[in-house]
Amino acid sequence: MTAITNDDTPTARTANPPADAGGETAASRLQTPPPPAGRGAAAPSSSNAGPSAGPRPVSTRDWLGFLSMVVGMFMAILDIQIVSSSLSEIQAGLAASADEISWVQTSYLIAEVVMIPLSGMLARILSTRVLFTIAAAGFTLTSVACAFTSSIESMIVWRALQGFIGGAMIPTVFATSFSLFPPEKRAGVSVMIGLVATMAPTLGPTLGGWLTQSFSWHWLFLANVLPGIAVTSLVWTLVDVDKPNPALRKGFDFIGLGLMAAFLGSLEFVVEEGPRQDWFQDEYVAIFAVVAAVSAIGFFWRVLTYGNPIVELRAFLDRNFAIGSLYSFIIGIGLYGAVYLQPLFLARVRGLNSLQIGTIMFVTGAFQFLSAPIAGALSKKLDLRVMLAMGLCLFGTGVWLNAHLTNQSGFWELFLPQAVRGLSLMLCFIPVNTIALGTLPLEQLKNASGLYNLMRNLGGAIGLAAINTVLLERASLHMNRLGDNLNLARPLVQETLDGLAAKFDGLVADPQAAAMKTLARMVEREAMVLTFNDCLLLMAGVFFAGLLLMPLVRRPGGKPAADH
Repeated sequence: MTAITNDDTPTARTANPPADAGGETAASRLQTPPPPAGRGAAAPSSSNAGPSAGPRPVSTRDWLGFLSMVVGMFMAILDIQIVSSSLSEIQAGLAASADEISWVQTSYLIAEVVMIPLSGMLARILSTRVLFTIAAAGFTLTSVACAFTSSIESMIVWRALQGFIGGAMIPTVFATSFSLFPPEKRAGVSVMIGLVATMAPTLGPTLGGWLTQSFSWHWLFLANVLPGIAVTSLVWTLVDVDKPNPALRKGFDFIGLGLMAAFLGSLEFVVEEGPRQDWFQDEYVAIFAVVAAVSAIGFFWRVLTYGNPIVELRAFLDRNFAIGSLYSFIIGIGLYGAVYLQPLFLARVRGLNSLQIGTIMFVTGAFQFLSAPIAGALSKKLDLRVMLAMGLCLFGTGVWLNAHLTNQSGFWELFLPQAVRGLSLMLCFIPVNTIALGTLPLEQLKNASGLYNLMRNLGGAIGLAAINTVLLERASLHMNRLGDNLNLARPLVQETLDGLAAKFDGLVADPQAAAMKTLARMVEREAMVLTFNDCLLLMAGVFFAGLLLMPLVRRPGGKPAADH
């Protein structure tokens, strides 16, 4: 998701102050230059730099405007996962197939990924105030369109537009936190934003389940309307952190943007549909795989040869950034994978409704909130590499504890695994940002921060594709193995079948056939339980394997910052 970069690195303290996102001199607000942050965060423009005028006091108006932006960011992140526990209700309402309904969530993610590097340039051209107002207004309007749509095709289109437009709000908030607040206030603001941003995906299933059960699935989107109108109005009225710089339109890389959109969009389609369609045996998957490969070649050629590339890949020459981005990828796998797998298990195996699923999922968010002050205190006393290793170990342990599911697993059986995962999240997020971005020179941060956060979204997308592949393959394997043991010559099998037939006796015309169907459903259920456990074990292994790279990480300078 979005990073907050470290503002206290040696580079940041000694570099000449650049202008902020809209071309206004950053030094007119701060004595130290604010490094850009977040996905596609607004990048500084050195051409407009000027003499330092000292820090500008942060007024009540500034605080109200900034808090309005934080609410907008919360809405944009929340809507990634708010539908996850209510997909079955949306599927029924739109008469969609099981394959189609997953695109309600996937289309949002694809569009948001494309906006990651684009939002920084748009903020510099339009100014933070104008971009955020347009994003909040567009997000609100597309939410209304999602609520009143009548087909799965139009829902996918509106969700894609909602993700694309709303995605601009997230990195803009992180950049504003650096350009608006003086250094002594920045750390607290960063932790607050990071906590809000990390809580949103966790609260999404809970809030979505409550809205769906209490009203209807339409309120998953209608709930955005009043906050969206308020955010739009307050940001337009109160926010004033930079000025627009229309001259930057001349250097905008539209070709690079088009190639990147084709590459990421086609890649997401392939990894999403491939597991369900037997990969390249399906015509559309094969076509989009070719499009992804060709556009990837064009995209990488463009960013390596264009003077002002939309994404700066040369940052990977820095060892810490390369390894930190890989950790960002791994964290994306765990963050999105865990939120995807657990509701799926509770719905398919336990048959719980969306509100019940959301209640169970809330445990992770609660412990994440409680862990914030602990993680903040540890970050001041521990080597960040040690802190990140602790976070990876705890997350892996939490997922491993989760990999002991049974067909009766419920709130209390899942409480400890979720609590451990919740405690680990801030231990991962706080140090990994400084490890990745803390050793880069200031002039590389504008593109590197967007690329770093792009890796986390890609980790989530590719991780979900891998999870779906494992679910399909291992489910077939376990069904076959369990089926091989259902031999009527075995006394236990015959006793179970006779017991089931006795229960149906007098209730149905053919008790023996009903008993066979019931036994087949029991086998299918147990095969699903074993399959979910396999997925969770693999995910835990990924986190533990990530520890092998820790000796290669250099210790970064400066203080850590929060992330989501």
